[in-house]
Amino acid sequence: MRADRTSLRPWQVATLVALLGFALFPAYWMVSTALDPRASTRGGSLLPSGLTPRHFSFVLGDGGFGAFLLNSALVAVVTVLISSAVALLAAVAVARFRFPLRRQILVMILVAQMVPLEALVIPLFLQARTLHMLNSLLGLAVVYLAFSLPFAVWQLRGFVAAVPVEVEEAAYVDGCGWGQMFLRVLLPLVAPGLVATSVFSFITAWNEFIFALTFLQDDDKYTVAVGLQKFFGEHTADWGPIMAASTLITVPVVVFFLLVQRNLVSGLAAGAVKG
Repeated sequence: MRADRTSLRPWQVATLVALLGFALFPAYWMVSTALDPRASTRGGSLLPSGLTPRHFSFVLGDGGFGAFLLNSALVAVVTVLISSAVALLAAVAVARFRFPLRRQILVMILVAQMVPLEALVIPLFLQARTLHMLNSLLGLAVVYLAFSLPFAVWQLRGFVAAVPVEVEEAAYVDGCGWGQMFLRVLLPLVAPGLVATSVFSFITAWNEFIFALTFLQDDDKYTVAVGLQKFFGEHTADWGPIMAASTLITVPVVVFFLLVQRNLVSGLAAGAVKG
C-alpha cells in the first residue's frame, strides 16, 4: 500500500517545528516576561520565576495605558473607515472612467507610496501647524490617511477592474441605479480587497511612532506606540511593565487579523493576479 504523498517526512516536520519555534519565541518571551514577578532580574532564563498579573494591573492603572489604547483605537478606526471608503471610490474612478491624466494620476499614486515616511516628517509638521492640527488625534488620523490611501487605491483598483462591466450593466438593466449597483453588486465582489487594505491601514495607524511622537504633546493624547516609552527610564528599563504594555499593543492586532484572515488571504492572492 503506497504511502500518502501529502504526508511530511520527519526532517520536514522537524524543520517546520524549528521555524515555528523561531517565529513564536519572541511572543513567548514577551508574554512570559510580562507575567514574571521578577522580570527585571530574569536574565537569560527561559522559564519565568512565577506568574502574576501585577505588571498588567500597573500598566492599566498607574501607567495610564488604558487611555493610550483608547486613543490608538480611535485613530485606527477613523483611519480604516475613511481610507477604505475614499480608496474604494477612487479605485472605481480610475478603473471605470476615462479622463485626462488618468495614467499620470496612477503613476503619482505609486510614487507617493515609495516616498520614505521619515522624509515627510518636517513638511507635514509645518503643514499641520499652519492648519492648527498639532496635538490632535484628528490631525494624526489625517496623516495616517495620507499614508494608507496610495496603497489602498492601487490595491483596490485591481479588484474593481477585475469585475466584468457586464455585471454592472446587468444590474442597470434590472432597474438599479448607480448607488444600488455599487452597494449590492460591486461592493460584495471587491470586499476581499477591501479587507486586505483595511488590515494595512489598521496596522499603519496602530503601530506608527515617529509622527505620533512629533504631532502629539499632551500625555493624555498619546497613542500606544508613544505611551510605551513612558516605561523606559533614563538609565534603566522596567521590563515587566514594558512587556505587559507590548502584549496589550499586540493583542488588538492579532484579534483583528483573526477576524478577517479568511478574506485577507483571498484578497491578497486575488489582488496579485488581477488587474
